[in-house]
Amino acid sequence: MKTNGIISCIRKITLGSVLALSTATMITTTASAGELSIGHTTWVGYGTLYLARDLGYFEEKGLTVDLKTIEESSMYMAAQASGHLDGSASTVDEILKYRPKFCFESVVALDDSYGGDGILVGDDVNSLQDLKGKQVAVNEGSVSQFWLSYLLKQNSMSLKDLKIQNMTADDAASAFMAGRIPAAVTWEPHLSMVRAKKTGKVLIDSSTTPGVIVDVVALSCNVIKNQPDDVKALVDGLYRAVEYIKQHPQEAYAIMSKGVGGYLSDPAEFAAAAANVRFYDKAMNEKLFGTSTKPGDIASLITTANDTWSALQQTELNVTYDQLINSDFVAQ
Repeated sequence: MKTNGIISCIRKITLGSVLALSTATMITTTASAGELSIGHTTWVGYGTLYLARDLGYFEEKGLTVDLKTIEESSMYMAAQASGHLDGSASTVDEILKYRPKFCFESVVALDDSYGGDGILVGDDVNSLQDLKGKQVAVNEGSVSQFWLSYLLKQNSMSLKDLKIQNMTADDAASAFMAGRIPAAVTWEPHLSMVRAKKTGKVLIDSSTTPGVIVDVVALSCNVIKNQPDDVKALVDGLYRAVEYIKQHPQEAYAIMSKGVGGYLSDPAEFAAAAANVRFYDKAMNEKLFGTSTKPGDIASLITTANDTWSALQQTELNVTYDQLINSDFVAQ
């Protein structure tokens, strides 16, 4: 398959070198009909990709989906930009930053975080305002920073009101639980661990901001153009997987936990994490995406992502709905 050796390849690709290339001069790999390669981090919301694959839903439509776990968004976006991946599963705000550099479109939504992300604080903190002047660990450039910025803006605050410590979500949680930092932005299973061990509390989680942390599958434009039947098969398989979860949740969690692996390899842990996301079925996708003539709920998220990352990166972003979203497939 065309993705053989991809891990060794992306180690040689730096984000700056890849995205500095123009679309015209960028190295590309011709997409193969009947195959799609998709990169992603370890996240419960990506479980439906594995569920559809392992239940044979993709194969029934003549599609092979090669899923690559790459725990750094810049690396899988660089691999996609250079043509070594056909697509990525990531949050809307995350991929939006890369859209001015190369062509891709979101073809289907997978999930949104509905309690899976949160801010850990000590018992003395009861509001975001109480964090003013305090150290807060957050992964700069990630969805965690985007979400924190969004929350602060809703409370007439900004990152300048905090003392930001740049850490990954996992390291931030560890530092908080060890008492080395008073607040941390992280995700499951760390939120549940803090609640269970009573080593602090969750000040706020993403259940209060539905539709803000949304995961999609974004495919390169040449793939969408040259492999429309494969895109249809991908979307159809994901819809069927979500329906399977509704009917057979425990069986689904067992399959998805094995596929996603990592800290979610235990079916019980996966089930607990799944309680904090909403898997998007056909109706939810149609409402979210809308159409090019009447954009859905995702249009406001795109505006928020543009505004937030433009301010954070001090670079004007103006990614449009039509550039980021392809709604042709969700209503099949």
